[in-house]
Amino acid sequence: MNTLRLPFRPSSSPVYQCLRYASTSKSIHRPVPSPTPFVPDHTTFLKLIGRELSQHAAKIPSWEALFTLSSEQLRQLGVESARSRKYLLRWREKFRNGEYGIGGDLEHVENGVGEMRCIEVPIPPEWKTPNASVATATSTPGTRKIAVNVPMGAEQPTVPLDQAKPVKFTKIRRAHTICGPFLEIVKGSGGCAAKIEAKEGIWETRKGKKVDGGERRKAEVRAKRRAEERRTTRA
Repeated sequence: MNTLRLPFRPSSSPVYQCLRYASTSKSIHRPVPSPTPFVPDHTTFLKLIGRELSQHAAKIPSWEALFTLSSEQLRQLGVESARSRKYLLRWREKFRNGEYGIGGDLEHVENGVGEMRCIEVPIPPEWKTPNASVATATSTPGTRKIAVNVPMGAEQPTVPLDQAKPVKFTKIRRAHTICGPFLEIVKGSGGCAAKIEAKEGIWETRKGKKVDGGERRKAEVRAKRRAEERRTTRA
């Protein structure tokens, strides 16, 4: 039985090159997400994600450019180092997918500051347990306390209480104290009102620290250390 053998196509053929270019350009033409009240422009975005990327804000012309420029184009604009560009692209995709840091889900923001209050809201039916109907010293039966974004200076949210959603990354501790990263308690509120401001690095993912040369060189570094310890012991 004769077997039909197709000619080998090297990776440098025009067909493979076209496929490679198409896959590269696909990520560049993904939809640009809309700014949010807490992140209204690319300058604020770069400030929030930290790692001193805000110093490159003047090199990126617009919000659309932030989400369409490739890594090579960012390099040509002077965004260095390569690790910083990878970090920027990673945060860009997270934002595109709706993954924000603290404050990213706020709807009422004024001059870069969002306010939240501890509000008692009904427990959703699917969350109710036998203990949900029991009153406590700090809560009414069938309710729970959450931190809700409110307009500046307001006492209540602009939506019905059964539709109010808690601000992500916040918790209520003790009776009514709002807790969360980078929050500032409003004076005179007793902890039931807090603010957050769009500041440098509050969304920053800290750099990892290399231990014994990092994962690539860890075994080599530790082997040399053990050999040196054996030589020292023998001496």
